[in-house]
Amino acid sequence: MSRFEQLQHSTLAEPLRFLAGYRSTCLKPDLAAGLTVAVILLPQAVAFALIADLPPEMGLYAAVVAALAGALWGSSNQVHTGPTNAISLLVASSLLAVGGADAGNVVVAAGLLAFMAGLFQLVMGVAGLGMLVNFVSHSVIVGFSTGAGLLIAIKQLQPLLGIEGGGEGVLHTLRSVAESLPQTQLPTLALGLSTMVVIYAVRRVRPALPGALLAMAAATTVVFLLRLDQQGMAVLGELPRGLPPLQALPLLDLDQMARLSVGALAVGAIGLVETTAIARSMAAQSGQRLNSNQEFVGQGVANLAAGLFSGYPCAGSFSRSAVNFKAGARTRMSAIFSAAFVLAAMFLLAPAAAYLPRSALAGVLIVTALGMLDLAEIRRIVQGARDDAWILGTTLAGTLFLNIEFAVLAGILLSFAFYIRQTSVPQVVSVLPDRQFKHFVPQRDRAGCPQLGVVEIRGDLYFGAVSHIETALQQLQARNPQQRYLLLRMRGVQQCDFSGIHALENVLREYHERGGDVFLTRVTRPVMRQMISTGFHRHLGRDHFLTQDNAVHHLFHRVIDPAVCIYECPVRAFRECQNLPKPEYPETVSLHTEMPRAWERQVDPLELWRRLHETPPPRVIDVREPREFRQGHIAQAELIPLPSLLAGPPELPRDQRLVLVCRMGRRSSRAAYALQTAGFEQIEVLRGGMLAWEDANLLEAID
Repeated sequence: MSRFEQLQHSTLAEPLRFLAGYRSTCLKPDLAAGLTVAVILLPQAVAFALIADLPPEMGLYAAVVAALAGALWGSSNQVHTGPTNAISLLVASSLLAVGGADAGNVVVAAGLLAFMAGLFQLVMGVAGLGMLVNFVSHSVIVGFSTGAGLLIAIKQLQPLLGIEGGGEGVLHTLRSVAESLPQTQLPTLALGLSTMVVIYAVRRVRPALPGALLAMAAATTVVFLLRLDQQGMAVLGELPRGLPPLQALPLLDLDQMARLSVGALAVGAIGLVETTAIARSMAAQSGQRLNSNQEFVGQGVANLAAGLFSGYPCAGSFSRSAVNFKAGARTRMSAIFSAAFVLAAMFLLAPAAAYLPRSALAGVLIVTALGMLDLAEIRRIVQGARDDAWILGTTLAGTLFLNIEFAVLAGILLSFAFYIRQTSVPQVVSVLPDRQFKHFVPQRDRAGCPQLGVVEIRGDLYFGAVSHIETALQQLQARNPQQRYLLLRMRGVQQCDFSGIHALENVLREYHERGGDVFLTRVTRPVMRQMISTGFHRHLGRDHFLTQDNAVHHLFHRVIDPAVCIYECPVRAFRECQNLPKPEYPETVSLHTEMPRAWERQVDPLELWRRLHETPPPRVIDVREPREFRQGHIAQAELIPLPSLLAGPPELPRDQRLVLVCRMGRRSSRAAYALQTAGFEQIEVLRGGMLAWEDANLLEAID
């Protein structure tokens, strides 16, 4: 692959791919959507810069540069990047770390904050860590947006009323406003309230019109005609006209970077989560396939560019993205056109800002802030999952009453904490077949099989969860001490690390020590690869990995003891149990399940067939039930059912070879053990029982 081809395949070469694939048929709809968004972006850029306590031109610079860079390096066709209300409030809080220095230093610090946040986002995208936003709860965004909306509205009360003062904190600000109410400037208040009324009226009558822009234009006209600026009404002041200037950032000032680091992390994280949520929402409507890592790169480059060109941190805007989508935007070129239109407006309309009243901007911001309060979503979260309610409450309270950066990071960390808690305690559920024997389901009101426990693990087997899983399995063992065999259903285990392998080895060892065994079914491919790479599949045994359809059938006929099923177990938990022969004995037989494993001598069917034709032949004892015996048996065999044999020492010759027979060999092994304990020495067991005898075609030959 050539150097140019390598560049094309990198995330940083997205502009080349985008521009090379742009189609002329998208030009007209993108142009119309860009103009529509620019009409909304222009007043928002000025207003949001004021939320960040920054000069209004920084909002315009950020609007132009971030929209351009976010479109070129992003992935979503509809997401519009630029100043947002929540990020602006977070920037204002983060810049308090500068220490209240002169305005020039704050401006540079805002650029440095954007650069640091962008670098963090860019590294995340290039490293392919876009999936990390999936672990941040939606409740963090709802809590922060709600708190930010309340803070923005409260902060705008003073310019709305035309009073001085303020404070750092909700309670201090409200107390200051209450104390300054007698100094309210009624013309200022009237103009601000009128702005709000116009916005709401336009939304109600003609929602497609830019209500904020119309209201601000009307307020500016009133100030100009009545010369209210000369009567003491606070106005924005004329904006500079020109391209966003390149700004030298103190990238070697480690002290200042350290002071801004927490804020940069919070800004970068919230920006990514917000933008990703918006991109997914737009993609769900448009059908576009998103690249989260590329979106991270786009946000990172946008913030880097905003910092270098006299802007401040930005993110995806839901309101502008929704307008962009509804206006018919086909590609990201619509965002580029919106940046071009805003840049043109800066040259044409900058002088008009000299008459734009601050109270009108305050009214616009209060309307915007109130729109951030999604009461229906808050109600759903509070009434829903408790963990999400805690995350929402923590983030909301922290945003209102604590340092905002800390509140954001606390909400994110709480999301991770709840996720870790949920994944570290996966469900370990004992299951049984339903009444139709089609599905395994938890049935606490039914007794389980006394020999075989069927357990389903619903969660990953990783280092954080193995302790819980081992403890849960030990508790199941303690409640069912007679269960010597375990069938683990692994469908819900998608990942298994080395700690998980060790946990399975420990479980296997414990069951072996009890004379039992462990079997697995429905093992997923990633888990099976891990088991093969670590050698666990050999340690367990390849024949211990069973398929879903024949797992219980195999264990019933090949592993568990049918004598226990017939004589001691009243449960009949599985389909295979339903046709077991009923014991015809008045008293319950004790089988003494503490039997050594594989101790007896065995004889193959063909060898027994040859011996039966020798002189003297061995004596064959069939220990099955009479019903089984009548269905087919070895011609020379005599029936002594296992309960009769265990009831007391049978009257059998001790100097003659005895061969014990049952269906598969397990009841005969138990009988052989009992006879050996009683002093019989010449005892053998037919290997594989009558099933093996029939497989060798000997039943017909003898009968």
